[in-house]
Amino acid sequence: MGSAKLLNIEPLELKFPFELKKQISCSFQLSNKTDTYVAFKVKTTNPKKYSVRPSTGIVSPQSACTVLVIMQAQKEAPPKMYCKDKFLIQSVISSPSTTPDLIDTEMFNKEMGVHVEECKLRVVYVSTPQLPSTVPEEREKSLSPQPSFLDTENSNGYDVAAVSICDINKLMFVI
Repeated sequence: MGSAKLLNIEPLELKFPFELKKQISCSFQLSNKTDTYVAFKVKTTNPKKYSVRPSTGIVSPQSACTVLVIMQAQKEAPPKMYCKDKFLIQSVISSPSTTPDLIDTEMFNKEMGVHVEECKLRVVYVSTPQLPSTVPEEREKSLSPQPSFLDTENSNGYDVAAVSICDINKLMFVI
């Protein structure tokens, strides 16, 4: 097989759009461009913080597999949004008869003379832009003029599609 890699992995950085107290997911793709079956195993430096699905599996020849990584909700932001967490993807040639439930640690044991390819993925936190609130604060509501119904009339007197959000909020309090 020469120097060809068993699996192509994209992307090499796991970018999580960081938000406090929110579970966040990210994924990466394992592509098998070879004519052999490839078993894989995903490890992380912080297993309590992340859930990986599937964490082991088989990628058939000339096919791909998407791996989902879920970061548990975080109570506080790390300093400077820096993360040291990493993931290690190990891959080995497997037989066509190997099923995901037969994958064990022995398959990836280098000391047993098994050729194991490894690729490290870095975790990067990406700050999410704070969107401005579309609903004005109570104080702002009383100070700013409220948009009202448009002058377009239908059989009921008003075009309902032209009602603003502020008018809908007023109607909810009236009802």
